[in-house]
Amino acid sequence: MSKHLTKRAEDYSKWYNELIVKADLAETSAVRGCMVIKPYGFAIWENMQAELDRMFKETGHQNAYFPLFVPKSLFEAEEKNAEGFAKECAVVTHYRLQTDPDREGKLRVDPEAKLEEELVVRPTSEAIIWNTYKGWIQSHRDLPLLINQWANVVRWEMRTRLFLRTAEFLWQEGHTAHATKAEALVEAKQMQEVYATFAENFMAMPVVRGAKSESERFAGADETYTIEALMQDGKALQAGTSHFLGQNFAKAFDVKYTSREGKQEYVWATSWGVSTRLIGGLIMTHSDDAGLVLPPKLAPIQVVIVPIYKGEEQLDAISDKVQPMIAAFKEKGISVKFDHRDTLRPGAKFAEYEMKGVPVRIALGKRDLENGTVEVARRDTFEKQTMNQSGVVEAVAALLDEIQESLYNKALTYRNDHITEVNTFEEFKDAIENKGGFVSAHWDGSIETEDKIKELTKATIRCIPNDVKEENGNCVLTGKPSGRRVLFAKAY
Repeated sequence: MSKHLTKRAEDYSKWYNELIVKADLAETSAVRGCMVIKPYGFAIWENMQAELDRMFKETGHQNAYFPLFVPKSLFEAEEKNAEGFAKECAVVTHYRLQTDPDREGKLRVDPEAKLEEELVVRPTSEAIIWNTYKGWIQSHRDLPLLINQWANVVRWEMRTRLFLRTAEFLWQEGHTAHATKAEALVEAKQMQEVYATFAENFMAMPVVRGAKSESERFAGADETYTIEALMQDGKALQAGTSHFLGQNFAKAFDVKYTSREGKQEYVWATSWGVSTRLIGGLIMTHSDDAGLVLPPKLAPIQVVIVPIYKGEEQLDAISDKVQPMIAAFKEKGISVKFDHRDTLRPGAKFAEYEMKGVPVRIALGKRDLENGTVEVARRDTFEKQTMNQSGVVEAVAALLDEIQESLYNKALTYRNDHITEVNTFEEFKDAIENKGGFVSAHWDGSIETEDKIKELTKATIRCIPNDVKEENGNCVLTGKPSGRRVLFAKAY
């Protein structure tokens, strides 16, 4: 299988697209711009979902569900939000089809079934949720309101890529209401840290925590906090965002509460989300020319056991040895698959699991039965070692932890090696074009300068890092005074 995978150095984009299909993660669908997430790809999303959902609930959030359709009048109530998403909206205008009188066996939209008000297919749910919150919030006793929903959204993208940018995608979106600005800011920053912790501890993907520039903020937000990751091709990926919405939506939908002092006050808001684009980030952070590489904590199959045998008698003997091993793995919470299919040779199975990124492969044959051993191969480095059957479960459990840490450290080294500090525009252009990665540079703070740099280099401000040092300097483009550096990069 891997022989037919384009190498990253030859065509990174083609490698990415081929890998998704060959690893059985997803495929394009009959609906333009939309994808079918296949069971193996969806299993990765389910693992991500489970960990994130646990983390959300540990921080006090509850799940709910809101309608897919948003009346246009509600959608346009918060002007910046409506304007920001207007060009990406799919709109329902009619509610019925009928037999086409001019084409036998075909249907047409019933011209008499036009909706009184158009419905926007949600590109994000602030409008419908804040209209609902108006009925849920009356008193300070109702606050904070901490709600999350797992849903799909539609943003009518013209240029699509599996997982990274599709017209419909899966995500979660948190929407919270607070009594004070300070509480809302704490919430927004807390969720940024939840996302960063998930990315680093589970995806083994190092991220930069920071704030977006004004032009890169979420439409309708006063502040957007982001986690930015670096892919192997030197491009950045916005992996998750958390927004401080101020009182913009509360005022647009008249959401007030009675304070302890008996005064009517507008609430303060946040929203935050990550999507199935995280799977794209996972692929591009770790995978290689042989296929997918998955961090053990998110792998649908953490260990695969492949028997090497001739005849049913040998297979039965191997199966007898393997069953206690499987039970011991499961007892430790390690997902394991025993692949005893007789339709594929062991070599073909090895290639399949390399392509699918299974972290550890155990092979067991006739000689291993005699010697009480197994062969253990790790996917990330292709290293193989012989282990005693009696200690293999403990050894593999430790190996999975080692692989998880190793993947993170490798990605961190790559990321740190691709942060380049520059002081002139010539250095800036050279770093963006020839090295890639993040470029740390002074910026004068104006949208005009940001736009001009993007026009000239296709690089955007990915974030103003949370830990940025205050230092006097001069903007790389205009030479105007600057008090700190920001991170630029080309991005997905």
